[in-house]
Amino acid sequence: MKNNNQFDINLIINIAQQTLTVYQQHKEVAQYQVSTAKNGIGSQQDSGCTPLGKHVVAEKIGGSEPMNAVFIGRVPTGEVYSADFGVLHPERDWILSRILWLSGLEEGVNKGRNSQGSCDTYQRYIYIHGTPDTEPMSTPLSHGCIRMRNKDIVELFEQVEEGMPVTIVVD
Repeated sequence: MKNNNQFDINLIINIAQQTLTVYQQHKEVAQYQVSTAKNGIGSQQDSGCTPLGKHVVAEKIGGSEPMNAVFIGRVPTGEVYSADFGVLHPERDWILSRILWLSGLEEGVNKGRNSQGSCDTYQRYIYIHGTPDTEPMSTPLSHGCIRMRNKDIVELFEQVEEGMPVTIVVD
């Protein structure tokens, strides 16, 4: 894994704007609409919030799966999401196409524990992932993850390496 300074690409997720921006050598090269947590910002276990601060892409999952592949527990189920399939399983929180599993770098902020308990992004299973295309973007609706359009997460997945920096900011 490369040192953070060795990457010429980094990702900035802006909660207020509901965007994920890709910077290459400090120049904006792409921007995507996202959906962050309905419960707002925060890092505590079971809060349903999106954590702030410095992170890295800890694991890339699903690179060989088809677009709209369904994941449960980071494992492809062999199912491919469609609107009709979604109607059959209204209880599911859909994780589709690709997963970029994040890990926090700031002890007591988004890594390890703090006075309120666990605040570890990785242990909270916070991802950047695909969601059904019927789900709105630019509106905070997730359970803590950063949701993207399936075509966007597939495109982003190809540009990202494990260890690459991801910073989540309020504005």
